[in-house]
Amino acid sequence: MLDRTAIIVGGGPAGAACAWKLKTAGIDTLVIDKKTFPRLKLCAGWVTPKVFKLLQIHPADYPHPLLSFKRLICYFRGVRVPVRSRQYSIRRYEFDSWLLQRSGAPVEQHTVKTIREENRHYVIDNRYRTKFLVGAGGTHCPVYRELFSQLHPRSEAARISTVEEEFRYDYRDANCYLWFFENGLPGYGWYVPKEGGYLNIGIGGKQAAMKNRGQTINDHWRRFARKLVNTRLVSEREFNAKGHVYYIHRHTLPLQAGNAYLTGDAAGLATVDMGEGIGPAIQSGLNAAEAIIFQTPYRMPRISKFSWPGIIIPGIN
Repeated sequence: MLDRTAIIVGGGPAGAACAWKLKTAGIDTLVIDKKTFPRLKLCAGWVTPKVFKLLQIHPADYPHPLLSFKRLICYFRGVRVPVRSRQYSIRRYEFDSWLLQRSGAPVEQHTVKTIREENRHYVIDNRYRTKFLVGAGGTHCPVYRELFSQLHPRSEAARISTVEEEFRYDYRDANCYLWFFENGLPGYGWYVPKEGGYLNIGIGGKQAAMKNRGQTINDHWRRFARKLVNTRLVSEREFNAKGHVYYIHRHTLPLQAGNAYLTGDAAGLATVDMGEGIGPAIQSGLNAAEAIIFQTPYRMPRISKFSWPGIIIPGIN
Protein backbone atom coordinates (compact mmCIF):
# COMPACT_ATOMS: atom_id res chain seq x y z
CA MET A 1 0.00 0.00 0.00
CA LEU A 2 1.30 3.44 -0.95
CA ASP A 3 1.43 5.91 1.96
CA ARG A 4 1.38 9.68 1.45
CA THR A 5 0.83 12.50 3.92
CA ALA A 6 -1.75 14.08 1.59
CA ILE A 7 -3.64 12.63 -1.36
CA ILE A 8 -5.69 14.76 -3.71
CA VAL A 9 -8.38 13.07 -5.80
CA GLY A 10 -8.70 15.11 -8.98
CA GLY A 11 -6.03 16.97 -10.96
CA GLY A 12 -8.07 19.93 -12.22
CA PRO A 13 -7.52 23.54 -11.06
CA ALA A 14 -8.61 22.90 -7.45
CA GLY A 15 -6.45 19.80 -7.06
CA ALA A 16 -3.45 21.27 -8.86
CA ALA A 17 -3.55 24.49 -6.82
CA CYS A 18 -3.81 22.50 -3.60
CA ALA A 19 -0.92 20.23 -4.63
CA TRP A 20 1.25 23.22 -5.53
CA LYS A 21 0.70 24.83 -2.11
CA LEU A 22 1.32 21.58 -0.24
CA LYS A 23 4.47 20.78 -2.20
CA THR A 24 5.78 24.29 -1.58
CA ALA A 25 5.39 23.60 2.15
CA GLY A 26 7.30 20.32 1.83
CA ILE A 27 4.34 18.03 2.40
CA ASP A 28 4.50 14.62 0.73
CA THR A 29 1.63 14.83 -1.74
CA LEU A 30 0.12 12.60 -4.43
CA VAL A 31 -2.53 13.50 -7.01
CA ILE A 32 -4.86 10.78 -8.31
CA ASP A 33 -7.00 11.31 -11.39
CA LYS A 34 -9.03 8.93 -13.53
CA LYS A 35 -7.77 10.67 -16.69
CA THR A 36 -4.32 11.28 -18.10
CA PHE A 37 -3.30 14.87 -18.79
CA PRO A 38 -3.67 16.77 -21.01
CA ARG A 39 -7.31 15.80 -21.31
CA LEU A 40 -10.34 17.41 -22.92
CA LYS A 41 -12.40 19.46 -20.48
CA LEU A 42 -15.48 21.26 -21.71
CA CYS A 43 -15.56 24.76 -20.25
CA ALA A 44 -16.20 28.29 -21.52
CA GLY A 45 -12.73 28.83 -20.08
CA TRP A 46 -12.53 32.40 -18.95
CA VAL A 47 -10.31 33.50 -16.09
CA THR A 48 -9.88 36.82 -14.33
CA PRO A 49 -6.68 38.63 -13.35
CA LYS A 50 -7.37 37.43 -9.79
CA VAL A 51 -6.76 33.83 -10.91
CA PHE A 52 -3.25 34.67 -12.08
CA LYS A 53 -2.66 36.63 -8.87
CA LEU A 54 -3.64 33.60 -6.79
CA LEU A 55 -1.23 31.49 -8.83
CA GLN A 56 1.51 34.11 -8.38
CA ILE A 57 2.04 34.47 -12.12
CA HIS A 58 1.62 37.37 -14.53
CA PRO A 59 -0.67 36.65 -17.50
CA ALA A 60 2.22 37.46 -19.85
CA ASP A 61 4.14 34.53 -18.35
CA TYR A 62 1.40 31.98 -19.00
CA PRO A 63 3.01 29.60 -21.55
CA HIS A 64 -0.08 29.03 -23.70
CA PRO A 65 -2.18 31.38 -25.85
CA LEU A 66 -4.45 33.87 -24.08
CA LEU A 67 -7.19 35.98 -25.61
CA SER A 68 -7.98 39.13 -23.63
CA PHE A 69 -11.46 40.68 -23.38
CA LYS A 70 -11.80 44.29 -22.25
CA ARG A 71 -15.56 44.05 -22.58
CA LEU A 72 -18.26 41.42 -22.75
CA ILE A 73 -21.18 42.01 -25.11
CA CYS A 74 -24.23 40.93 -23.14
CA TYR A 75 -27.86 40.65 -24.14
CA PHE A 76 -30.46 40.73 -21.38
CA ARG A 77 -33.74 39.46 -22.80
CA GLY A 78 -32.65 40.81 -26.17
CA VAL A 79 -31.32 44.19 -24.99
CA ARG A 80 -27.66 44.72 -25.90
CA VAL A 81 -25.51 45.85 -22.94
CA PRO A 82 -21.71 46.02 -23.38
CA VAL A 83 -20.02 45.43 -20.01
CA ARG A 84 -16.48 46.57 -19.28
CA SER A 85 -14.40 43.66 -18.08
CA ARG A 86 -10.94 42.22 -17.62
CA GLN A 87 -11.14 38.59 -18.64
CA TYR A 88 -8.99 36.08 -20.47
CA SER A 89 -10.10 32.99 -22.34
CA ILE A 90 -8.03 29.84 -22.00
CA ARG A 91 -8.31 26.28 -23.23
CA ARG A 92 -8.78 23.94 -20.29
CA TYR A 93 -6.92 21.27 -22.27
CA GLU A 94 -3.79 23.43 -21.93
CA PHE A 95 -4.47 25.29 -18.67
CA ASP A 96 -5.20 22.26 -16.50
CA SER A 97 -2.21 20.29 -17.76
CA TRP A 98 0.13 23.23 -17.21
CA LEU A 99 -1.24 23.86 -13.73
CA LEU A 100 -0.85 20.23 -12.70
CA GLN A 101 2.68 19.97 -14.06
CA ARG A 102 3.57 23.26 -12.34
CA SER A 103 2.47 21.82 -8.97
CA GLY A 104 5.47 19.49 -8.95
CA ALA A 105 3.39 16.72 -7.37
CA PRO A 106 3.52 13.15 -8.68
CA VAL A 107 0.34 12.07 -10.47
CA GLU A 108 -1.12 8.58 -10.83
CA GLN A 109 -3.98 7.53 -13.06
CA HIS A 110 -6.54 5.65 -11.00
CA THR A 111 -10.33 5.54 -10.77
CA VAL A 112 -11.31 5.73 -7.10
CA LYS A 113 -14.07 3.32 -6.10
CA THR A 114 -14.01 3.01 -2.30
CA ILE A 115 -12.73 5.10 0.59
CA ARG A 116 -12.72 4.04 4.22
CA GLU A 117 -11.41 5.52 7.45
CA GLU A 118 -8.92 3.42 9.39
CA ASN A 119 -6.73 4.47 12.35
CA ARG A 120 -7.11 8.19 11.60
CA HIS A 121 -6.16 7.63 7.98
CA TYR A 122 -8.09 7.22 4.74
CA VAL A 123 -7.63 4.07 2.71
CA ILE A 124 -8.46 4.25 -0.99
CA ASP A 125 -9.25 0.95 -2.77
CA ASN A 126 -6.79 -0.86 -0.46
CA ARG A 127 -4.10 0.74 -2.60
CA TYR A 128 -3.41 4.17 -1.09
CA ARG A 129 -3.34 5.45 2.48
CA THR A 130 -3.18 9.06 3.61
CA LYS A 131 -3.63 11.26 6.66
CA PHE A 132 -5.16 14.13 4.67
CA LEU A 133 -7.59 13.62 1.81
CA VAL A 134 -8.72 16.35 -0.60
CA GLY A 135 -11.70 15.89 -2.90
CA ALA A 136 -11.10 17.82 -6.12
CA GLY A 137 -12.70 15.46 -8.61
CA GLY A 138 -15.52 17.69 -9.86
CA THR A 139 -19.26 17.23 -9.50
CA HIS A 140 -19.01 13.44 -9.34
CA CYS A 141 -16.00 13.37 -7.04
CA PRO A 142 -15.71 10.05 -5.17
CA VAL A 143 -14.60 11.85 -2.00
CA TYR A 144 -17.94 13.67 -1.96
CA ARG A 145 -19.80 10.45 -2.75
CA GLU A 146 -18.10 8.37 -0.07
CA LEU A 147 -17.63 10.85 2.79
CA PHE A 148 -19.87 13.90 2.28
CA SER A 149 -23.06 12.95 0.44
CA GLN A 150 -24.99 12.50 3.69
CA LEU A 151 -23.28 15.34 5.55
CA HIS A 152 -23.46 17.77 2.63
CA PRO A 153 -26.58 17.05 0.53
CA ARG A 154 -26.68 19.22 -2.56
CA SER A 155 -29.63 21.47 -3.31
CA GLU A 156 -31.35 20.65 -6.59
CA ALA A 157 -32.17 24.35 -6.88
CA ALA A 158 -28.43 24.95 -7.30
CA ARG A 159 -27.98 22.33 -10.04
CA ILE A 160 -26.95 23.74 -13.41
CA SER A 161 -27.37 21.79 -16.63
CA THR A 162 -25.19 22.73 -19.58
CA VAL A 163 -24.65 21.79 -23.20
CA GLU A 164 -21.50 23.01 -24.93
CA GLU A 165 -18.85 22.33 -27.52
CA GLU A 166 -15.29 23.50 -28.17
CA PHE A 167 -13.74 23.15 -31.60
CA ARG A 168 -11.16 24.57 -33.94
CA TYR A 169 -12.76 27.40 -35.90
CA ASP A 170 -11.70 30.33 -38.04
CA TYR A 171 -13.98 32.80 -36.27
CA ARG A 172 -14.51 36.23 -37.81
CA ASP A 173 -15.78 37.88 -34.63
CA ALA A 174 -13.31 37.88 -31.71
CA ASN A 175 -15.77 39.40 -29.23
CA CYS A 176 -17.20 37.43 -26.31
CA TYR A 177 -21.03 37.32 -26.41
CA LEU A 178 -23.42 36.34 -23.61
CA TRP A 179 -27.20 35.99 -23.96
CA PHE A 180 -29.25 35.96 -20.75
CA PHE A 181 -32.79 34.57 -20.39
CA GLU A 182 -33.56 34.13 -24.09
CA ASN A 183 -36.65 32.00 -24.78
CA GLY A 184 -37.20 31.66 -21.04
CA LEU A 185 -33.84 30.01 -20.34
CA PRO A 186 -33.08 30.43 -16.59
CA GLY A 187 -29.43 31.06 -17.40
CA TYR A 188 -27.43 32.16 -20.40
CA GLY A 189 -25.69 31.18 -23.60
CA TRP A 190 -22.14 32.06 -24.60
CA TYR A 191 -19.81 32.48 -27.54
CA VAL A 192 -16.18 32.55 -26.35
CA PRO A 193 -13.33 32.73 -28.89
CA LYS A 194 -9.94 31.34 -27.88
CA GLU A 195 -6.52 32.41 -29.07
CA GLY A 196 -5.05 29.92 -31.51
CA GLY A 197 -8.22 29.39 -33.52
CA TYR A 198 -10.64 27.69 -31.12
CA LEU A 199 -14.19 28.55 -30.17
CA ASN A 200 -16.34 27.49 -27.23
CA ILE A 201 -20.13 27.80 -27.49
CA GLY A 202 -22.76 26.64 -25.06
CA ILE A 203 -25.71 27.27 -22.78
CA GLY A 204 -26.38 26.64 -19.11
CA GLY A 205 -29.41 27.00 -16.89
CA LYS A 206 -31.04 25.97 -13.64
CA GLN A 207 -32.27 22.44 -14.15
CA ALA A 208 -35.10 22.57 -11.61
CA ALA A 209 -36.47 25.82 -13.07
CA MET A 210 -36.46 24.36 -16.58
CA LYS A 211 -38.24 21.24 -15.39
CA ASN A 212 -40.92 23.32 -13.67
CA ARG A 213 -41.50 25.15 -16.97
CA GLY A 214 -41.71 21.97 -18.98
CA GLN A 215 -38.42 22.74 -20.73
CA THR A 216 -35.20 20.81 -21.28
CA ILE A 217 -31.67 22.03 -21.85
CA ASN A 218 -31.66 20.27 -25.23
CA ASP A 219 -34.70 22.29 -26.34
CA HIS A 220 -32.79 25.47 -25.55
CA TRP A 221 -29.64 24.17 -27.21
CA ARG A 222 -31.41 23.62 -30.52
CA ARG A 223 -32.72 27.19 -30.47
CA PHE A 224 -29.29 28.52 -29.54
CA ALA A 225 -27.53 26.60 -32.31
CA ARG A 226 -29.98 28.04 -34.85
CA LYS A 227 -29.30 31.51 -33.49
CA LEU A 228 -25.55 31.16 -33.97
CA VAL A 229 -26.10 30.09 -37.57
CA ASN A 230 -28.68 32.80 -38.29
CA THR A 231 -26.43 35.54 -36.93
CA ARG A 232 -23.49 34.06 -38.88
CA LEU A 233 -21.34 33.76 -35.78
CA VAL A 234 -20.93 30.09 -36.71
CA SER A 235 -21.47 28.66 -40.18
CA GLU A 236 -20.86 25.41 -42.02
CA ARG A 237 -20.72 23.51 -38.76
CA GLU A 238 -22.38 20.25 -37.77
CA PHE A 239 -22.67 20.66 -34.02
CA ASN A 240 -21.62 17.86 -31.71
CA ALA A 241 -22.26 19.32 -28.27
CA LYS A 242 -22.16 17.40 -24.99
CA GLY A 243 -23.88 17.98 -21.68
CA HIS A 244 -22.78 18.01 -18.07
CA VAL A 245 -23.96 19.33 -14.71
CA TYR A 246 -22.47 21.24 -11.80
CA TYR A 247 -23.65 23.21 -8.75
CA ILE A 248 -23.51 26.92 -8.00
CA HIS A 249 -22.53 28.32 -4.61
CA ARG A 250 -25.68 28.71 -2.53
CA HIS A 251 -24.96 28.09 1.13
CA THR A 252 -21.95 27.61 3.35
CA LEU A 253 -22.19 23.91 4.15
CA PRO A 254 -19.68 21.59 5.87
CA LEU A 255 -16.77 21.11 3.47
CA GLN A 256 -14.49 19.45 6.01
CA ALA A 257 -15.05 16.15 7.78
CA GLY A 258 -12.11 15.18 9.97
CA ASN A 259 -9.07 15.44 7.74
CA ALA A 260 -11.07 15.22 4.50
CA TYR A 261 -11.78 18.36 2.46
CA LEU A 262 -13.94 19.28 -0.53
CA THR A 263 -12.84 21.83 -3.13
CA GLY A 264 -13.97 23.28 -6.46
CA ASP A 265 -16.94 21.71 -8.21
CA ALA A 266 -16.88 18.83 -5.73
CA ALA A 267 -17.90 21.46 -3.17
CA GLY A 268 -20.36 23.24 -5.49
CA LEU A 269 -18.60 26.62 -5.53
CA ALA A 270 -19.33 28.02 -9.00
CA THR A 271 -20.41 31.66 -8.91
CA VAL A 272 -24.12 32.39 -8.68
CA ASP A 273 -24.27 34.98 -11.45
CA MET A 274 -22.02 33.45 -14.13
CA GLY A 275 -21.50 29.84 -13.08
CA GLU A 276 -17.73 30.47 -13.26
CA GLY A 277 -15.79 27.79 -11.46
CA ILE A 278 -12.07 28.19 -12.17
CA GLY A 279 -11.44 31.03 -9.73
CA PRO A 280 -13.39 29.47 -6.83
CA ALA A 281 -11.73 26.11 -7.54
CA ILE A 282 -8.23 27.55 -7.26
CA GLN A 283 -9.09 29.61 -4.18
CA SER A 284 -10.64 26.62 -2.41
CA GLY A 285 -7.68 24.39 -3.29
CA LEU A 286 -5.28 26.91 -1.78
CA ASN A 287 -7.47 27.29 1.31
CA ALA A 288 -7.63 23.54 1.83
CA ALA A 289 -3.84 23.35 1.55
CA GLU A 290 -3.44 26.10 4.15
CA ALA A 291 -5.80 24.26 6.51
CA ILE A 292 -3.63 21.15 6.17
CA ILE A 293 -0.31 22.99 6.50
CA PHE A 294 -1.26 25.07 9.52
CA GLN A 295 -3.82 22.65 11.01
CA THR A 296 -6.51 25.31 11.07
CA PRO A 297 -10.22 25.02 10.21
CA TYR A 298 -10.96 24.95 6.51
CA ARG A 299 -12.94 28.08 5.70
CA MET A 300 -13.50 30.06 2.54
CA PRO A 301 -14.48 33.61 3.55
CA ARG A 302 -12.57 35.11 0.61
CA ILE A 303 -14.48 33.21 -2.08
CA SER A 304 -17.12 35.42 -3.64
CA LYS A 305 -20.42 34.03 -4.83
CA PHE A 306 -20.29 36.48 -7.72
CA SER A 307 -18.11 36.90 -10.80
CA TRP A 308 -19.31 40.51 -11.15
CA PRO A 309 -19.53 41.99 -7.61
CA GLY A 310 -22.08 44.78 -7.37
CA ILE A 311 -23.91 43.84 -10.57
CA ILE A 312 -27.31 42.31 -9.86
CA ILE A 313 -28.68 40.12 -12.62
CA PRO A 314 -32.37 39.44 -11.85
CA GLY A 315 -33.20 35.75 -12.05
CA ILE A 316 -29.63 34.59 -11.44
CA ASN A 317 -28.35 36.27 -8.25
